[in-house]
Amino acid sequence: MSTGTVAEGRPEPSAESAAGPDGGAVPPPRIDRAERGERAQVAVDRLRTAGVEAVAVTWVDNAGIARVKAVPLGGLVHAAQWGVGTAPCFDVFLADDTIVTSPLIGGPTGDLRLYPDVERIVPLAAQPGWAWAPGDRYTQGGAPHPGCQRLFARRTVAAAAARGLALKAGIEIEWVVALAGPPQEEPRYPTAGPAYGMQRLTELSDYLRDVLRALGEQGLTVLQIHPEYAAGQFEVSVAPEGPVEAADTSVLIRHTVRAVSARHGLRVSFAPAVEAGGVGNGGHLHLSLWRDGHNLAHGGPGPHGLTAEAEGFLAGVLGALPELLVLGCSSPAGYLRLVPQHWAGAYQCWGLENREAALRLVTGSTGERASAANAEVKCFDATANPYLAVGGVLAAGLAGLDQRLALPPEFTGDPAHAAPGAVPRLPSGPAEALAAYRRSALLREALGEPLYGAVLAVRQAENEQYADATPEDLAAATRWRY
Repeated sequence: MSTGTVAEGRPEPSAESAAGPDGGAVPPPRIDRAERGERAQVAVDRLRTAGVEAVAVTWVDNAGIARVKAVPLGGLVHAAQWGVGTAPCFDVFLADDTIVTSPLIGGPTGDLRLYPDVERIVPLAAQPGWAWAPGDRYTQGGAPHPGCQRLFARRTVAAAAARGLALKAGIEIEWVVALAGPPQEEPRYPTAGPAYGMQRLTELSDYLRDVLRALGEQGLTVLQIHPEYAAGQFEVSVAPEGPVEAADTSVLIRHTVRAVSARHGLRVSFAPAVEAGGVGNGGHLHLSLWRDGHNLAHGGPGPHGLTAEAEGFLAGVLGALPELLVLGCSSPAGYLRLVPQHWAGAYQCWGLENREAALRLVTGSTGERASAANAEVKCFDATANPYLAVGGVLAAGLAGLDQRLALPPEFTGDPAHAAPGAVPRLPSGPAEALAAYRRSALLREALGEPLYGAVLAVRQAENEQYADATPEDLAAATRWRY
């Protein structure tokens, strides 16, 4: 595809300037190109000493696929000042690369500029000679692209900041590793060890060591890495950070795990259903709300120490989960994972350390709760665009906080054993989630009409694409796309 032409415009604003006090978009301030060039040149000098020859600049589309444009190191300053051309139609790509259209985005006409975030550039430890940076997308005239998911997430963070609130977030990364083979081949696993078993770690200790080493060399603080439940499945968790940074990190971790796997002759799947009927890969989002350095999930009068602000925020998230699934459980394959009694969070309820609840409250151990208390959204998976997921959750939470909502009664135990109708089930398929999304004035306003419509077009097309697929066919079609 053509990279288009360079046009006059403005680079992206800072996160703080991306939204006004009410969370709405405001015109970005003009940023001096010379200043951006100076910052990029500092990055070039640093990267050159690390042996970097090229920078991969990524964005994630509405189907949850990371797309990329790369520039040689010598072109980074120009890219930072003027952006790299990208077509708007990427916003309506499906996971299998089919292109659809939406009322405001799509078609062969037009071009955007992709600006690398030079502050986040990192040499890739498992891809010698390469560095990575997340990108923000703008029009050729310098206006924020209304379909840019990363800018959407930054707007919601700015809306929280306008209320005096900060957030910490982290996204758990689960994956299945398999022996390399043709795409149509069923997975063959390099370890037969038991779920969570030391045998798996022993058999793949060199591989997992290299994953840890690469993540550490890229500046990430790993909290834990361990075998998971499904065959060949592992999970890694890293230290919490800001919501946009956490979304960036989730993209970086997946790139890194995939690269390390390739160097070991393995392939990896982050898909929610690697095998139909099994336990799939989640992408659980952890969040905590802070004001003036105080964790609002601790020390309050509400359930398990929640403050009124934290309770309102979580009540807003819980109430919006049916429509949020369109952002956090993107592929129809996600509903093969989102079933009861699989710790996937298939029920619209909350509970302290309840792994069957869609919203799990985590207080942490006695003595560290002031720093550790957080909530986990369990019903999301790795087909989500992480920027849409965090931005949507923040928008729903802030709406609940503004409305001073209260959480419903806590549910303890397995909701599958509750009386019929006692605990609402989350949508069991994409059509039901899409219906909730269409009714959602909250997400329509938060996303803005162009992004809202593009997401709807992609989800509707994939729902129709796989409407008649068997679980086995659906798992096979998406297994190696994520």
